[in-house]
Amino acid sequence: MGLDLDLGRIEVVYSNAGRGSVGAAEEMTLEAIDEQIALNMTAPIHLLRAVLPYFRAQGGGRFIQMSTMGAHLSTPGASMYHASKWGVEGFFESVIAEVETFGVGITMVEPGIIRTTFGANLSISPAMPEYADGPVGQIRKYLEAVDNVTGEAPGDPEKVAAAIIASADATEAPRRLALGSDAYNAMRTALTDRIAELDAGKQTAASIDF
Repeated sequence: MGLDLDLGRIEVVYSNAGRGSVGAAEEMTLEAIDEQIALNMTAPIHLLRAVLPYFRAQGGGRFIQMSTMGAHLSTPGASMYHASKWGVEGFFESVIAEVETFGVGITMVEPGIIRTTFGANLSISPAMPEYADGPVGQIRKYLEAVDNVTGEAPGDPEKVAAAIIASADATEAPRRLALGSDAYNAMRTALTDRIAELDAGKQTAASIDF
């Protein structure tokens, strides 16, 4: 894949396309599954691969990937969304070390809930009655009661944009950029709980060594 460069140089690439999908894993349509992987994970991978030759040739550049706090935690009814975001972060986490010697910096932006139209454009899978009384059913009822679930979110999109721009100007690219107090608190809780789970299995882990 090639790029037509009118200005001769690429300083920053911001990869922002994405969409959320709602539904229990069993409810998800094949189309919804394919869309989540293609849009949220495969597309950013191809975009980075397309621009890397130009970054290398010019001696550096900055790639900023929009991710989410949902790359560190999960919620019922959003399995494919989380899978795509956990997956794309795994990819970029690995590539960071591959390209840093070329002067290429990569940042994963992990916002909380931002006041945008994201919540009004969710892909919602057909409901199965078996899940109506569980957590996914409760989420469906909530979504049916509001026009845009992110319409009154705490995150300010203008401040998010300013923080992303500022990260592009940083001398060293931050690997991750958590944005929003909700993101910080939720991610910290998820990571702390994961460490506790790991520590609880320390004896078992060590028991299989020679």
